[in-house]
Amino acid sequence: MLARNLERLGRIAADPGAAWTRFCTRLEARRDYRRQPPVYRPDPDWEARLHRRLGLARPCAAAAEFAELWPRVAARVAELGCRFGPQSYYGWNDGDPELVRAVWCLVRHLRPARVVETGVAHGVTTRFILEAMERNGAGTLWSIDLPPNGPRAAAEIGIAVDGCAPGRWRLLQGSSRRLLPKLLEELGTIDLFIHDSLHTERHVRFEVETARRHLKPGGFIVVDDIDTNWGLHALMAAPQAGRTLICQSEPVVPDRRRFDDRGLFAIIEPAPG
Repeated sequence: MLARNLERLGRIAADPGAAWTRFCTRLEARRDYRRQPPVYRPDPDWEARLHRRLGLARPCAAAAEFAELWPRVAARVAELGCRFGPQSYYGWNDGDPELVRAVWCLVRHLRPARVVETGVAHGVTTRFILEAMERNGAGTLWSIDLPPNGPRAAAEIGIAVDGCAPGRWRLLQGSSRRLLPKLLEELGTIDLFIHDSLHTERHVRFEVETARRHLKPGGFIVVDDIDTNWGLHALMAAPQAGRTLICQSEPVVPDRRRFDDRGLFAIIEPAPG
């Protein structure tokens, strides 16, 4: 216990700003998760509807690519000594297959030049974005995440990336509240944004509303874990909400913290203007 407390004090002294952000994050999450979560009805045909919006038929070749790559990435994470799936990164989840497949298809079909994501953990979603960009022959990904809380977590962050497309990845460590507005101002516009960081109403609204101001026409926003907070509900009530697909997740093992042991994510196509 003494050694653990000394280690914790050492981390606070080394980076008091990150320690304060983690403390505030825990308080915000604790308050938010006391609320009764929202109820959404998932669209069983969301993949077909997404591809119709993109002007494509389904099944698409990109989905077949994903089916071949997914088990290889999962096996590689296990080979590197890490658990895979819900709560595998110190309480945080790896991207579920449906979420990652949706992002994979968006990157392969949209061929985005600039993608921004928040939340990395093992970097499963990150890996698939980078792999899709490599196959496209174009694109850069900026990922924002808090600095890992200790050396063990640091050793695992982004481990699924496994050296894929290093020239296309920019990892920024810090709070998205501080880093995201500055990054988006520097980039000007982006083609795709993925929220998978702190899942509270306040934080979801902040990230999505900030990203939407810089999203190119025809771009998309993906929001994970919408069933854990009221963020999407508030966003859908806004005049510029656009079209939203509610999508069912199927984690690699049941996630007992979720209302249905599975969970939900959303794909947003904001209204122009």
